[in-house]
Amino acid sequence: MPAPLDEYPIHQTPLSMAQVDTSDKNFYDRSYLNAINPDGDLFLVSGFGVYPNLGVVDAFAIARKGDRQWAVRFSDALEHRSLDLAVGDYRIEVVEPLCRLRVVCGGDDGGLGFDLTWEATCAAVQEPPHLMMSSTRPILDASRFAQTGAWSGTIAVDGEDVSVTPDRWMGTRDRSWGIRPVGDPDPAGRTAEAPTEGFWWLYLPLRFEGFSIIVIAQENPDGFRILNDATRIWDDGRIEQLGWPRIDIDYRSGTRRPDAATIHLTDRTGTPVTIALTTRDGMALHVGGGYGGDPDWSHGQWRGRGWVSRTVYDLTDPAVAGRIPYGVNEYPTIADCDGVHGVGMFEHGCFGRHDPSGFADWSSVAP
Repeated sequence: MPAPLDEYPIHQTPLSMAQVDTSDKNFYDRSYLNAINPDGDLFLVSGFGVYPNLGVVDAFAIARKGDRQWAVRFSDALEHRSLDLAVGDYRIEVVEPLCRLRVVCGGDDGGLGFDLTWEATCAAVQEPPHLMMSSTRPILDASRFAQTGAWSGTIAVDGEDVSVTPDRWMGTRDRSWGIRPVGDPDPAGRTAEAPTEGFWWLYLPLRFEGFSIIVIAQENPDGFRILNDATRIWDDGRIEQLGWPRIDIDYRSGTRRPDAATIHLTDRTGTPVTIALTTRDGMALHVGGGYGGDPDWSHGQWRGRGWVSRTVYDLTDPAVAGRIPYGVNEYPTIADCDGVHGVGMFEHGCFGRHDPSGFADWSSVAP
């Protein structure tokens, strides 16, 4: 059957826009956004996803304040693909493509809700294709663009309305699509013979006066880099590649929690570009956010029609705290780039073996 999108001249394959060009159940199409106040203790992350081959649409929002993390999740049947980015009491309005978005999440008394407008502070940049293999099978094959921005509006959390103004609240967002593990897990099959030895990931979008910098990298346990990019986007529209990032992370003793880091970059003339950063308390994406390792819910998972879930997590609860190190975490970040002040987000996951960091196995921590 035709879908509403078939009215527009946007086809990429000889199929209806109700379909995608692969039968892989793990095809996804997702928006991700965060909101950071470098002077406050509230941090918000949200996302919206469509999974055509699973017939599911969903959204989530998680916020950390103090030692608690609020999560709200919506999921429903995907009836057709359209320009309506909404599920349950959550929606994204594309006010001006690549420039301005409005994101609304209905709340409840004492829970989490918001009505926010995001405005870009730099041009959107296309990141390199991301391919990740598990034995002989691609388990992640995706494209993504990203950009920094500023927020305005209101966040309601824990019974308090927080005013969000663009002079104090920055944010980053990305759009990605392709294949990644979503929905219920696939049978392990042969891949169970070669379990994952480790995972190391870094995503660093930063906003400075006059420019933004976005660094992304992923490494195998031996340190071989399978994804690598560093880009500076100037406010006047120039886009500059900054070479091969060298990343030195200062992990808190007895943990793998990054307290600080130095990112060594180089411009095309060979001049060093150095970023020093420190992190604040972060957000565990797998505690209510549906990312890998979340036992409560995962993106694309079928929970029935009109499903809504609201949960408040106590991060000091041993049952919650014990799993925080084994998923990707995001940390609001204060940064300095050769004397220019900046803010942003430090997304990092390091578990299992990673030779460059000196971690031999899943139990290794910083000295």
